[in-house]
Amino acid sequence: MAYGSIPAPDTAVHLPVLAYSLPDGKRMTCFPVTGKDASVELCKFLCGVFNEELQMGRTYPQRGPVDLDGFTSYFFAATTIIGIVSAGAEAAVADGTPVDGVSLEEARAGREWKDCLGGTYYVSKPNYPGRASHNAGFLIPPTFRGLKIGKTLGKSYLIYGPKLGYRGSVFNLVFKNNYASLAIWDSLGFERVGLIPKAGLLKTGPNGEEEYIDAVVVWKSFVDAEGKPTA
Repeated sequence: MAYGSIPAPDTAVHLPVLAYSLPDGKRMTCFPVTGKDASVELCKFLCGVFNEELQMGRTYPQRGPVDLDGFTSYFFAATTIIGIVSAGAEAAVADGTPVDGVSLEEARAGREWKDCLGGTYYVSKPNYPGRASHNAGFLIPPTFRGLKIGKTLGKSYLIYGPKLGYRGSVFNLVFKNNYASLAIWDSLGFERVGLIPKAGLLKTGPNGEEEYIDAVVVWKSFVDAEGKPTA
């Protein structure tokens, strides 16, 4: 744990299941999951995806691999959103349409996780302790990249974050060469509020060569000038 005995943020709030249409005509349904509800099978799959990302060495700062317990305590420390992609085309829905009466397993429809889990992110795991905790971390399996899933999950984050009581969000380590991530946050109204020079030693060359890369700090308020939620 990054902050020892500092407790995780309170997540005792009902979060809706939300649906989004994807550009290929399919639908992604976002399910809030807590650590106690995450199956071992799900955690094993995502742990594998996470370790593949760490092996690439281009986005997350950790040096892998991490074991299952380490991954679960990191990624499922509070609230985690699981995005399930439909097996076939679905009728278009407005972004963030609430879905009632559908469980994660029903949306999975007997498929393997690799065939249906389009993306995931944790929200509420403290970036900083106590009075300054506001963070999330995103993970997209390689087989689902290029389908606008990252941006779709980002849209859902703008709904779930405020519902969890957050007044804003800061990503303090978006590496400058992570063009896709920066483009998503730019498009969703985040501001680039800072730059950390040579923040991470990343793999940048075709043969695993490493170099120090700057990191961008991006931020967005979830409240207006009067302190009222914008979502």
